[in-house]
Amino acid sequence: MFRSTREKTILLTGASGVVGTALIPELARHRVIALTHRRTPSAEIRKVRGDLTQFGLGMDPDVYDNLAEQVDTVIHAAAITDFTVGTEATAALNLAGTANILRFAEDANASLHYISTAFVDRTDLTRDSLGAAAANPADYLNSKRAAEQLVRDSGVPATIVRPSVVIGDSATGEIARFQGLHTLAWSVLKNNLPMLPLDPTDRIDFIPQDILARAIAGLVEGGITSGEHWITAGEAALTTRQMIDVGVTAGRELGIDIVAPRFVAPEMVDRLIRPVFVEPLPERARRQFDDLLATTALFTNTKTFPSTMDRILGVPAITSEELAEALVTSTSYLARTRGLVRSKEAAA
Repeated sequence: MFRSTREKTILLTGASGVVGTALIPELARHRVIALTHRRTPSAEIRKVRGDLTQFGLGMDPDVYDNLAEQVDTVIHAAAITDFTVGTEATAALNLAGTANILRFAEDANASLHYISTAFVDRTDLTRDSLGAAAANPADYLNSKRAAEQLVRDSGVPATIVRPSVVIGDSATGEIARFQGLHTLAWSVLKNNLPMLPLDPTDRIDFIPQDILARAIAGLVEGGITSGEHWITAGEAALTTRQMIDVGVTAGRELGIDIVAPRFVAPEMVDRLIRPVFVEPLPERARRQFDDLLATTALFTNTKTFPSTMDRILGVPAITSEELAEALVTSTSYLARTRGLVRSKEAAA
């Protein structure tokens, strides 16, 4: 990989999140300052208090000005990714927060790497009704599309980074917070998913967090300050059937007796399955079912994402075999962390 010879001073938002915790080790040779609000990153890096939703990042003007004089690169990874929090809260951080960090980058004369999502490409979610679901992916996607437009219109030298679903580290499975795909894996491990409303040939694009972090660091090191970068599996993405098969095999290797869920056509759910099996369930169970349906709409009848990882120096495209191995590792980490099987240390 081409390495910039100059040490950079980087303001990192979302340092305690999935992307931020994976990224900090990749930026070890640079001076990283974490913008913190409530949660504090565990890494031994400099921290500054601030609030992305407030003008001037909620800082005293002298602190803000001093920070702007030091920073030459901003990585904006903070975002609400929870589909259940509602339109207003999602926009407050994902949209207003991006506007405020863009203003800071302009004041600092700094370049920006904005971490968006590949799912902005999903402009036609297939479910018209959310039923009892609290989850609404459209709120999140609309906020990210609008934030991307702010970045493009700002005049700040900036990249837009579009990762797909992020899973744990490819070598260890570790992750700061379990994501939506972990919920699906957990349901399979617990045999709580008798049916899956997806076509078995649909692709679910995911990427290990260390690969994403390496790609973002590659943009920083390469001095790349423009363009849209798709950090995805692309054509290597596993089909839903391949994913379930990998998850079932991983679970059985851990000693868990798993019954693979049955695939059902999504259009069958509202027409046949809901009236007979779902409506009689307690409210909480109906909501969990509808939350799952709302999320699976992101993967139904969709085209393959582009992938541009191989255009970032030193970051090769990932293969299907590597993805399958990473999924096994993440599944094992999930099962051990949540106590479904004993940890390796306890077993020893």
